[in-house]
Amino acid sequence: MKYPLFHLKQGSTPLLVSMPHVGTHIPDGLRTRLVPRAMETEDTDWFLDRLYAFVEDLGASLIVPTHSRYVVDLNRPSENTPMYAGQNNTELCPTRFFTGEPLYLPGQAPDETEIRERVATFWTPYHHNLQQELARIQARHGHAVLFDAHSIKSELPWLFDGELPHMNLGTVNGASCDPGLAQRVKAVFEAEPRYSHVLNGRFKGGHITRRYGRPAEHLHAVQLEMCWRAYMEEDRPFRWSDERAAAVTPVLRSMIEAMIHWTPDAR
Repeated sequence: MKYPLFHLKQGSTPLLVSMPHVGTHIPDGLRTRLVPRAMETEDTDWFLDRLYAFVEDLGASLIVPTHSRYVVDLNRPSENTPMYAGQNNTELCPTRFFTGEPLYLPGQAPDETEIRERVATFWTPYHHNLQQELARIQARHGHAVLFDAHSIKSELPWLFDGELPHMNLGTVNGASCDPGLAQRVKAVFEAEPRYSHVLNGRFKGGHITRRYGRPAEHLHAVQLEMCWRAYMEEDRPFRWSDERAAAVTPVLRSMIEAMIHWTPDAR
């Protein structure tokens, strides 16, 4: 039986939720080329599909991949240009962990031909279906909102200095969505002081936010890079925390509801 690439569930509201880094599956042929540590898929956006399980009840569409970002990073451009120039970045087909160490055994990293094959097999179908779902939503509602959900360890010196705020919102410096939508989302976190937040800080929005956020065409995109400490244990074995998840879920629900109920003519 063929392993599915992603799961897409269509909703009834203007919102599509994308979780491009929750997958953990690594094909057998790739496993033998990676260092043993890679089998833990430590750079996964852990448990986000569980944390955001409520979005389907709210009527949002949802697209969730099955394969690990170690196979191909769905939130990088297919031409493999760096997302954040001048800073350490992981690639379209990552060759390093977020801590900077090599992901592959010596001589086993993919060449350009293999990278193109992975793009065709994994990256292109995800983006095709994401784009088609946005088009369906826009045709029905007149506009579409894309929420790109991510999570990350609070401290990763190879990628950034110091400790990140709990909630890192990105709108590509205001280019990916209407300012009114950005303000509504930001206001959710301003009303909840126990979670620190920033808009367009270290993480301003990855390829998905940049590619599909086109406010002039009534397509709006917002990214949230949430620190693991908001809902789980940050050290191995990366356990879910019932207490932390229960505390943050109402805040995330308010954010999702704000996106669903926002309209382009809202003031």
